[in-house]
Amino acid sequence: MKNIPFDEILKKAKFYEKDMTRFLRDMVKIPSESSDEKRVIERIKEEMIKVGFDSVSVDPQGNLFGKIGHGKHLIAMDGHIDTVGIGEIKNWTFDPYEGYEDEETIGGRGTSDQEGGMASMVYAGKIIKDLKLEDDYTLLITATVQEEDCDGLCWQYIIEEDKVTPEFVVITEPTSCRIYRGHRGRMEIKVSTHGISCHGSAPERGDNAIFKMAPILLELKELNLRLKDDPFLGKGTLTVSEVFFSSPSRCAVADGCSVSIDRRLTHGETYLSALEEIRALPSVKEAGAVVEMYTYERPAYTGLVYPTQSYFPTWVLEADHVVCESTVDAYKNLFKKDPIVDKWTFSTNGVSIMGRHGIPCIGFGPGHEEEAHAPNEKTWKKDLIEACAMYAAIPLMYLIHINKEK
Repeated sequence: MKNIPFDEILKKAKFYEKDMTRFLRDMVKIPSESSDEKRVIERIKEEMIKVGFDSVSVDPQGNLFGKIGHGKHLIAMDGHIDTVGIGEIKNWTFDPYEGYEDEETIGGRGTSDQEGGMASMVYAGKIIKDLKLEDDYTLLITATVQEEDCDGLCWQYIIEEDKVTPEFVVITEPTSCRIYRGHRGRMEIKVSTHGISCHGSAPERGDNAIFKMAPILLELKELNLRLKDDPFLGKGTLTVSEVFFSSPSRCAVADGCSVSIDRRLTHGETYLSALEEIRALPSVKEAGAVVEMYTYERPAYTGLVYPTQSYFPTWVLEADHVVCESTVDAYKNLFKKDPIVDKWTFSTNGVSIMGRHGIPCIGFGPGHEEEAHAPNEKTWKKDLIEACAMYAAIPLMYLIHINKEK
């Protein structure tokens, strides 16, 4: 087993700061919302080849795989490279795709969420090559698609269709360079009421579906207050995120109404329990409302459609798991201090990797969670350096830990 040259790794990560910054700014300049990632995938592929990855390939869904090494232990590091849109342009103080750079920060859509993680991963691969850190592992770096639309769909495809099963996966979503070992799950729920339309001048002749929805909304608001809590992940939540209706005209009683619910699931909650809680509400029963999950069926940029229910399971990695302990040790050795170990507020591809398939996940990423989806998004150059060093050190530290356990 090789000794890990932590000081040399950190020195190399600092050396590649300008390369990572340039690469990240190139990615930001390419709009890459979900299902429109082809050009940014091509740019990342170009950089992987440039720095010397052993192989680079794209799967039928459009996910990019870069491999380093040929050992028996398959370790993956994942970054989704699609972004959300820019929203109201008036809220930006700079061009979200041109971005900006100063001594400390890099601005632009996707800098924290989460193309910064991709920049750090690619140059971690370069460090592994430079310092000859290959060992009995194969490092798989994935640039995944459609996460913003349907988190975990990419890894559902990678595991179930590409038949790729790593021993563990590092999720490089923003963590402020903390170590994250879980997050709440989520699901997308639709509640629908049905009525009978009639002329608006005589509403008593019809049955207004919007009025039927009104008491349901009030009971949903109250339900949110009494959802299950968890000491680590926090409380389950729900919010109504969309309202729809159907009516023959503005001069008619509405014959249909539906709402979308964003439901966050804490430890111990399932999609079945979440659906049943809503179905049991007195107003839902009285209205005869239909409560169901959404299905995601949007084509990838390759044209592939991979339907899935909009359910994204909760996951937590135990603090004493070898993956968590080896990641903590890598941090301590690199930075000579203890890391903060916590969890995300939002959801990641871990919902499929560990939530659905039980493959251990650990999180470490540059950038801050609160920058995600916000105007004037930015990340920090020091975070890119720290994340890059961590990604280069984690595989060998993991091998040291599992060999100790034998």
